Amino acid sequence: MATLGFDRAPAFLSDLINTLTERGRDLLGLSNGSRPMSKAELISLGETLLSRRGEATGVALASTLLAGYAAASDADKLAFLNALADLFGPDMPQLNDAVAAVRAKNASPDSVSKLLKAAEPRRQELIRRLNLAPGGTASLVQMREALLAHISEHPALKHVDSDFVHLFASWFNRGFLVLQRIDWTTPANILEKLIRYEQVHAITNWDDLRSRLAPSDRRCYGFFHPQLVDEPLIFVEVALTRDIPGAIAPLLDLSRTPITATTANTAVFYSISNTQKGLAGISFGNFLIKQVVEEIKRELPNVQTFVTLSPVPNFTGWLKRERTNESSILLDAGTRAALDELDTPGWADDPETAERVKGALMPLAAYYFLEAKNPRGQPVDPVARFHLGNGARLERLDFLGDRSEKGMQQSYGLMVNYLYALDKIEENHEAYAEKGVVASSSTIRKLVPARAVSVAGDAN
Repeated sequence: MATLGFDRAPAFLSDLINTLTERGRDLLGLSNGSRPMSKAELISLGETLLSRRGEATGVALASTLLAGYAAASDADKLAFLNALADLFGPDMPQLNDAVAAVRAKNASPDSVSKLLKAAEPRRQELIRRLNLAPGGTASLVQMREALLAHISEHPALKHVDSDFVHLFASWFNRGFLVLQRIDWTTPANILEKLIRYEQVHAITNWDDLRSRLAPSDRRCYGFFHPQLVDEPLIFVEVALTRDIPGAIAPLLDLSRTPITATTANTAVFYSISNTQKGLAGISFGNFLIKQVVEEIKRELPNVQTFVTLSPVPNFTGWLKRERTNESSILLDAGTRAALDELDTPGWADDPETAERVKGALMPLAAYYFLEAKNPRGQPVDPVARFHLGNGARLERLDFLGDRSEKGMQQSYGLMVNYLYALDKIEENHEAYAEKGVVASSSTIRKLVPARAVSVAGDAN
């Protein structure tokens, strides 16, 4: 595992790149400042960049285009993205000729290679060349973030997005990612980003952050990329405990007494946060968890159990829809009456009410995880899809595990433990990937309402 500050480009290399860029600008007569550019100017620069072969002029053009795009108005940025879809697709005459050559009786492997090359949209090569600019990778990630914000209203951008994903999947593959431990001695600019990027359990202040990084029974790890050295792409927060926790509050309690790491037997992944919206759909989490498990095993052989304490972000919405379904096979009159108490403010603070709600809620939660499916036949819960796809097992449901405002809103406080049993990860992953089998403990399977055992799917 690398230490923070890895592989920073030596100063001479940075100076060399800047010199190359400046010489390219001089050759082309380009300004070294950034100014807003119009759609037409951005398109023209893109065409010029594709036509050039010189390294110096290519880097200069790429830098100028990215700077002009960054300074452009929102309307011109969107217009340029749409131009990528409309004007930078495949060269159709060349593609038609290549198709004809492949269909000919004497087609050769060489003609197939030419077809593959002709089928590639020109924007892929444009994106590659833009990546040559200093800071180009970060700029392209931001460009895709902007694209994703418009894609629902501009369907043609889906083709551009596919090209970004294709290229990013190569540029950000596991071979380029570096695992680093993040602790209280990590540079402040990175620690500030943890506070900003935390998506599961908000970090309220520096004391809160310190309590997650400094104590002996806490760990945090992130994946970094050589082109984004100060930007964690994804990070996971880990608590070392002596048992499997059923609630998040004790783990986040600032007044808790830490335990010695060597006395822990359980590692709890309680928060995993992706940080770059522009890298949505590029998978890092499965690699991260598995590598962190190996890292903890090397450091602390006493830790034998690896679990999550995970949120259930879609459960409240799913249950509300089920409650409005008058023909639901899951809800009888008694269950509906108990669930009606969910609408009473403060229901969780009354032990008797909470116990009635628990009796009705937990069987439905078991059904939600084991039987409720999305249109693709996968579990409806996104966190479940992630961990089950990694080979984890649905181990335990935790009633009122998260009583924060966010936890009550998204899942009525429900949390779940996924168990990473190291000798079963591959088997569970294969069963899930090939047959959609949800690995789960017998305790959860027994909770599913008997009247719904034979029913697949849900009333989404």
